[in-house]
Amino acid sequence: MSAKEFSYNAPGHGAAQLRHLTIRQLRSLAALSAKGSVTAASSQLGLTQPAVTQQLRQLQDLAGLPLVQRTGDGMLLTEAGREVLALAERVEAAIMDCQGALDLLAGRTGGTVHLGAVSTAKYFVPHAIAAFSKRHPKIEIKLTIGNREEIREAMHGYDLDFAVMGRPPADVTVDVRQLGRNPHIIVARKGHWLEKDSGLNLTDLVHETFLTREPGSGTRTLMEGMFQKTDLEPIIGMEMSSNETIKQAVIAGLGIAFISAHTVAHELAEGRLVVLDVAGLPIVRQWYVIRRSDKVLLPPAQAMFDFLGSEGSNYLPDVPTSASDSRPAFRPSASSRPSPPE
Repeated sequence: MSAKEFSYNAPGHGAAQLRHLTIRQLRSLAALSAKGSVTAASSQLGLTQPAVTQQLRQLQDLAGLPLVQRTGDGMLLTEAGREVLALAERVEAAIMDCQGALDLLAGRTGGTVHLGAVSTAKYFVPHAIAAFSKRHPKIEIKLTIGNREEIREAMHGYDLDFAVMGRPPADVTVDVRQLGRNPHIIVARKGHWLEKDSGLNLTDLVHETFLTREPGSGTRTLMEGMFQKTDLEPIIGMEMSSNETIKQAVIAGLGIAFISAHTVAHELAEGRLVVLDVAGLPIVRQWYVIRRSDKVLLPPAQAMFDFLGSEGSNYLPDVPTSASDSRPAFRPSASSRPSPPE
C-alpha cells in the first residue's frame, strides 16, 4: 500500500470531512504506526489486510492529505498522519475516561488513577499513595516510574492522569500544584577525607570522582548546570540509572555524588553517608504535581491530584543533620531559595 493508492484531493473532501471518521479508521492508523506494515497492523487488529487498507484509504480521503508513505523502514506517517494519530490518542483517552466514569456511576469500581513519577520521587510517592488509599480503598492506583525524560515524554500523551516531577516540561501546557522542597546535596561515604571540612568550594572537589545519573535525568541536568556556572568540569566516574546503585557505590568508596537529599535520608540518618559542606549547597528545587491542561480528570484522579497538592508535602522524607557533628546539613543560603518552574 502506498500513498498513490489513495485519493486525497478528491473534490468535496478535505479536513472538514474528519467529523465523519470512525474509531476503526483511527485504530487502523494507530496500528500501522505502531507496527510499520499493513500486514502486522491487520494481525494486531484481528482484521484482514484489505479491510485495514480500506479503513486507511477512507481516513486519508477524509483528511484530504496523504497520511502515510512507504520507506525502506516500512510504512511511516507523514506530518498530517502524525496529527491524525494525536487525534486517535485523544479519542482513545476520552473513551477510557468515559468508561471509567460510567463504571464509577454504576458502582462497579472506585475508579483508576494513572500516576507517573520521576525515579527520585519513588522515595516518598508510595507513602502518599498508601495514605490516600486508606481514605479511598476502592480507587486503584497505577504508578509509572521513569527518569525525567521518560515522564516528560509520557506527558505528551494522555495515558497519565498526572505526574510528580521536579521541573514542569516546557513543551506541554500543564496545570501545576506545588508539593514541597527538594534539596540537592553532595554526599560521600562515612570517613571520607573531606567529611569534617567546612566551607568547601567546587574547586576543592576537582580531583574527586562523581557518580551520576544518566543524561536525561533531572538530577544530572541540575548538576551540569551547577558546574556550568564555573570553569570547572567534574570527573565523571560512572553513569547509573538507579539512585540505589549510586548510593551503594558511594558507600563502597567509588566516588561522591550530587543527589537529592530525599533519596539518601535513611543512609544519612544511619551514618553510612555524610553531607559534604560545600558553599552554595543545597540547591533547592521544588516538587510539583503536574497534569496536562487539556486532560479531563475523573473524580478519583481529581481527588488524588488535590490530595497531593494539599497534603503531599507531609510525606517528604525528613532529612537528618550531618552525622559528623551537630551542624545542620542544610544551612540557609541564597541558593537555598526555591527555583521557579522553567
